Order: sequence, then structure tokens, then C-alpha cells
Amino acid sequence: MRTLLFLVGGALLLGAFVLLGRLFATQYPEASRIATISYVVVWFVVAGANMWVGVSKAGYSVADELPIFLLIFGVPAALALVLRWQFP
Repeated sequence: MRTLLFLVGGALLLGAFVLLGRLFATQYPEASRIATISYVVVWFVVAGANMWVGVSKAGYSVADELPIFLLIFGVPAALALVLRWQFP
């Protein structure tokens, strides 16, 4: 359930970054690209923090948490890159 919540949260955060990129694109042509890059960096930090909590607080090993990290980071980041590629 927690993984699903992170995936939904990642999609919502992506929507906010895409919206900001579109709003500023009229004045700054590179705003959409910068918003995508910023999202991927921010989401990497959030997914890394989730992994750290799983390892340090919940008692999972890094080997247990790594596939979850890859899923939580990879799916929204891939969605961001696909959206950037399809809608420049």
C-alpha cells in the first residue's frame, strides 16, 4: 500500500512540475525541460529518503529495499521522460 501511495504521490508531483513548466514556457522556452530535470532530481531524493527510512527505521536490508526504490523512482521518472518526449 505504501508503494502505491508513493507512486500516486509521484504522479501528482509530476503534474505540478509539468504545470509549472507549461506556465513559464511562454516567457522561458526552456522551462519545460528544466521542470522535467528538476522533477527527476527531486523525485530521486524523495525515493532515496523512502529507501533510507526502510533500511534505518523499518529494519529492511538494502537488498530488500533496492527493488522498491527502483520501482518508486523508475516509474514516475520514466513517465516524466515520456511526457517530455511526447509533449515538448
